[in-house]
Amino acid sequence: MSIGIIVIILIALIVMIWAIMEAKRLRKRLLAIFLIGLVLFAAFTIFFAFKGKQADLKSFSGITDAVKVYFSWYKIFFSNMRTLTGNVVNMNWKGNSTGMTS
Repeated sequence: MSIGIIVIILIALIVMIWAIMEAKRLRKRLLAIFLIGLVLFAAFTIFFAFKGKQADLKSFSGITDAVKVYFSWYKIFFSNMRTLTGNVVNMNWKGNSTGMTS
């Protein structure tokens, strides 16, 4: 083998090792970003679910009531999203035929 081929193989191996290391680092970064996003999402949904309500988190019955309120809020939220999506799909998107023509 010539020196040129050996150098190309070495460079390819170095690039592959570097790419694998970066992929592992990227996966850790993406996991961290996902977890941060999940915590922020939970914080905002908890804020909106308990807005205007008092939650007693000092007793077991208060915690169970808070969990029920939180998940009932999710149920209502997803029900509203389903209704909204259904209404958007059923809308007439063709436009007004009496409008401007090209």
